[in-house]
Amino acid sequence: MSPKEIEFKKGMTETIKLTTDQIKLMSLFQNVTGATARDCIEDERQDRVIFVVNPGKMGLAIGKGGSTIRNLQNVVKRNVELVEYSEDPADFLKNMLNPKLVSEVKLNKRLDGSLQAIVLVDAKKKGIVVGREGRNAEKARLLAKRYFQISSVLIQSPEKIME
Repeated sequence: MSPKEIEFKKGMTETIKLTTDQIKLMSLFQNVTGATARDCIEDERQDRVIFVVNPGKMGLAIGKGGSTIRNLQNVVKRNVELVEYSEDPADFLKNMLNPKLVSEVKLNKRLDGSLQAIVLVDAKKKGIVVGREGRNAEKARLLAKRYFQISSVLIQSPEKIME
């Protein structure tokens, strides 16, 4: 028996399907944090749940000193990660990877028609942005594809020019 799915529109073209479990997690998220989640992704490989929250609701979702998010992690018994939604794909990617560390996001249409995002970060901060075992990069790829049909996300450091 397959889990029931609910669909909602993203943008004007695509729909996102949610399983019953994901809907329950989103409901739990709202009850614990007081913030509304737009989306929920269960990442079994990284043993985490990623919630996409509406713009301006990160503080409410995290809680004072991170208390609310810790409560939620204790209830779901998995790591919980939050991403602030943005209609702008470049801003959405910055939000996923840490806006303070990302200097620029370029979107390119490739010859095959697919979209590619190139995220530029300081060479010293690249490891933090990519995350342990590439977990942040993986989250960015997952959500960029899910929301904006971006097929690849490259995290690069601009080369320093030697004189």
